[in-house]
Amino acid sequence: MTPFLAQSEPWISFDVAGLAEQFWNNTVDGLALGGIYALVALGYTLVYGVLKLINFAHSEVFVVGAFATWLTFYGLGFRSGATPVLSVFEIILFLAIACLAAMAVSGGTAVLLERVAYRPLRKRNAPRLVFLITAIGASFAIQQTLRLIFGLNQQPQIRLLQPEPLFKLFGATVTNIHVILFVAAVLLWFVADYFVNRTRLGRGIRAVAQDPDTATLMGVNKERVIVITFLVGGLLAGAAALFYMMRIPQGAIYNGGFLLGIKAFTAAVLGGIGNLRGALLGGFLLGLVENYGQSLFGGEWKDIVAFVVLIVVLMFRPTGILGESLGKARV
Repeated sequence: MTPFLAQSEPWISFDVAGLAEQFWNNTVDGLALGGIYALVALGYTLVYGVLKLINFAHSEVFVVGAFATWLTFYGLGFRSGATPVLSVFEIILFLAIACLAAMAVSGGTAVLLERVAYRPLRKRNAPRLVFLITAIGASFAIQQTLRLIFGLNQQPQIRLLQPEPLFKLFGATVTNIHVILFVAAVLLWFVADYFVNRTRLGRGIRAVAQDPDTATLMGVNKERVIVITFLVGGLLAGAAALFYMMRIPQGAIYNGGFLLGIKAFTAAVLGGIGNLRGALLGGFLLGLVENYGQSLFGGEWKDIVAFVVLIVVLMFRPTGILGESLGKARV
């Protein structure tokens, strides 16, 4: 037997015609998916900007929000199966309740994570490597806790809103889900950007990010700023969890945040880690690149293309596309 056998199909495709044909469909879907990446990436960016910590447990903060969304739907009386017939007001009301619940649970989880896992290390002036190892350990701890509570399998899908076409964009169908995800991501980014750059608490965050010791001497409560930073990141992750469940109703599974968390972190690095504008840009770019790569090279190359693009960008722009730190954000 020969060690290498001829394959009937190439191991990688290069379908330029398919990319051209699906370009606008991929663009619409990529921007919607990129909005989710961007909201989760904002949490990575905020924590890194203040603590210079890569909080790998942030992906589990997102997953906790996904389970909170599912439990809220379940508690409101919805079950898997056919989409319930609801008025526009009822849909907005129930989605708002689920969003608030997911944001509250994710925000509380993020604050608890900071309190239990990271604050003791700061008091002991632990090296950054210890913080990183703790973040990975906390991620697995939360993940396995969810597995023990909810089991190995994904929760039955509960959908309150079916995708419905609204209009065409260069031949691509834009659904209500696409519009909600994109608009909500941009609006929440504006809120976060305004909070960091235009409010008193935001000035405290930027001061600690730039020079924590000097900020403390100037009267800034560093511990309070750190807690608020984790809280804001958790709130955004909770909102992203709701939008993710709207796009993928079966998304509540104990390890569902692993790959998405890595991609959101990739988006943050791609745009410029520690940069709020970079997180938004990186999220949208990553969503687009994934979808374009899927059409060009095949679905199995979707994730690989995204990470290859990241490597290429960092080779020429090590600080990311925008590369401006949180501490130097414009006033």
